[in-house]
Amino acid sequence: MGQSSRRTILKAGLAASLTAGMPALAQEVRPPALAGTHIPKPLTFDPGKLVGLSERLMTSHWENNYVGSVNALNMIEGRLAKAIQDPDVHQLVYAGLKREELHRTGSVILHELYFEGLGGDGKPGGDVVMGITQAFGSFEAWKAEFMRTARALGGGSGWVMLSYNLHTESLHTYWAPDHMHNATMGVPLLTLDMYEHSYHMDYGTKAMQYVDAFFKNIDWKIVDQRYARARRMAEI
Repeated sequence: MGQSSRRTILKAGLAASLTAGMPALAQEVRPPALAGTHIPKPLTFDPGKLVGLSERLMTSHWENNYVGSVNALNMIEGRLAKAIQDPDVHQLVYAGLKREELHRTGSVILHELYFEGLGGDGKPGGDVVMGITQAFGSFEAWKAEFMRTARALGGGSGWVMLSYNLHTESLHTYWAPDHMHNATMGVPLLTLDMYEHSYHMDYGTKAMQYVDAFFKNIDWKIVDQRYARARRMAEI
């Protein structure tokens, strides 16, 4: 059995173990919005075949940070489902649960966008490149601005994202200090995780070498599909 097959079986087993308790959760009376049945999405690429990003790094990032957020979100939704039926829950406790719900939801979504955007050859293409050129003057000008934003987060934490703003119908590079920040009406097309867990194992404090490697592995077909979908949303 090859390494790719073993990885597929391993991830399938992990996902099964994470969802083993879900039938019991479904027996509880919960609104659908707080069902707590989120399931981790497997990697769509072979983590051993990325350029400049090790399999060890990708696997650790997926298992510990992404899957950890999925589990935490399920737990928080369960607690919220009980709290909304309990009039004696203090408002500060409820506020903490709602903040954690937003935090974990953002982490899950941004990580899924991050991983799904990898596995490509890094060669830009599609209508999104034309859109980037129109918005920033050239693709290289946008890339420099995106990398400058990443450099501002290096050694800290947060996300850099190329987003399509549905309100202004335009592309922007947005900076997010944590999982909960994005421009109102902004639809992320490409997300770059700048938390240290995303690069420290391979690059230590050399965050910009990680950013260089990230660009070499972008799947621009996925980014272009997201761009087309966002533009259709703006027309509604």
